[in-house]
Amino acid sequence: MKLRNAIRAAVGIVLCLVGFLMDRATRYREATVLIDANGCRLVTDVIDLGRDDAAGSVVLFHGLAANKKIMSYLAHGFAEQNLRVFVPDLPGHGRTQGPFSFARAESCAESFVDQLAARQALDPARTMLAGHSMGGAIAYRAAAHTKVAAVVAISPAPMRPVRGLPGGMLPFENPPPPPANTLAITGAWEPFGIGYSARDLVSSDPATSKYLLIPRATHVSVLFDARVMRASQNWAAQALRLPPPTTLPSLRAVFGSLLGLAGILLLAGPFLREAINPRLPGQGPQSASPALTQGAALVGSSPTLSIPRALLEIAFASLLAVIFLRFVPLLSFLHLYNGSYFAGFLFITGLILHAVHYKAALTLFHAKVRHLLGAAFAALVLHLLVTAWFDATLMESWASPSRWFRFPVLLMAALAYLTAEELFLALLPLRSPAARFLVALAFRLVAWLAILCGVFLLHSGAILLVLLALYLAAFFSLQLLGAEVVRNATRSPLAAALFGAILLAGFCLVIFPVT
Repeated sequence: MKLRNAIRAAVGIVLCLVGFLMDRATRYREATVLIDANGCRLVTDVIDLGRDDAAGSVVLFHGLAANKKIMSYLAHGFAEQNLRVFVPDLPGHGRTQGPFSFARAESCAESFVDQLAARQALDPARTMLAGHSMGGAIAYRAAAHTKVAAVVAISPAPMRPVRGLPGGMLPFENPPPPPANTLAITGAWEPFGIGYSARDLVSSDPATSKYLLIPRATHVSVLFDARVMRASQNWAAQALRLPPPTTLPSLRAVFGSLLGLAGILLLAGPFLREAINPRLPGQGPQSASPALTQGAALVGSSPTLSIPRALLEIAFASLLAVIFLRFVPLLSFLHLYNGSYFAGFLFITGLILHAVHYKAALTLFHAKVRHLLGAAFAALVLHLLVTAWFDATLMESWASPSRWFRFPVLLMAALAYLTAEELFLALLPLRSPAARFLVALAFRLVAWLAILCGVFLLHSGAILLVLLALYLAAFFSLQLLGAEVVRNATRSPLAAALFGAILLAGFCLVIFPVT
């Protein structure tokens, strides 16, 4: 066992070191500056090849719940053409303070371009505006405000009602006439009819504009797709009269970030076990499964659930929460775009499920103080490690102090749902960790489908929870694996729920824009 843990630790450390070196091996000059554009203080990365004779400029806007760092692959691709690339964090995102709204993001972006032109940091006639998702729509609209050489709108947010997205849910309305030399790019697997919307944007100007569909690409994968990058480079070369592009940027930094994350996850298991319940010298392995022990204790005081009934109860509670939030914005004071809605959903759903099984809940939730403190410590350390790693490599994810002030409320909301989930897992006749993992994922899928109903049937506006579906699935999978380790180490569903709630609250701190 000791040898296996040592090998695991060594591999994890090596992966982190290799990943860090891969991320740091760059040939680009990068500087971060603060640009005050009509009261919008936007933290901005300026990226080029380090030459003073740049052939032109690109202003690159990120999407909703993203930031300037995740746009690095596209920025490096434009820099390969000897273009100077300006990538700001829009209000409420990344390093730029809020408040965020779609209107303010658009206004600040337009002022940003004007300010760069006024300072002669760029020449509009030698400048291209580009962006992804929300940023794609902003680039399109800003080009109507400030005449530039070209526009590249990648998966632009819809500006007209399309199938599945009625007018009341549009982030932007009344699109301007298509700017000259506009390239609209979408992936084949886009949500909310984004592909139809992007095609319509340029259909009225086929002489100078073009629509490009990328097969087997999603709304997020287009950010790292060589086909998207090459098409964007070609469009810049055509509009700015540059030599044909020959070099694509490397994905080395992306792979390095993922390698380092894999290293951290390899180290996480032994760390969790030692942090929560260190084994004393001579102590043998734990015996019975904690979930089985707790489930057996509950059988005498409450009927054991079946999986179909548990899924129906979660579906019912989730739908009630969605309906309630349609009329009462419970946690709107958090001022997190869609994050306030998500926290309110977790809180209400959890309360309803606890109310249905209150007797069993009173029996289940007890734990040793040292186990709760250990779970809380382990979750915080893991959150800080992962967010620090991503912040140093792939995307800005280090929460600011103003975001941390929201943490207690987010923790309360997450704990309400996750304790209810632990209660259901204990009441179900589940015999293996794999079964618990799959059933817990099924619970969350049902809850997410209820949110989906709220988006499309009740027009809740929680579109970010749909766009982030893959992120949520990946996070939930890792969080459930960690909770299983905590559950086995402490024999306490409450400790497992607290561990998961801290990670989920931290995820919300990082991902949702501040409004």
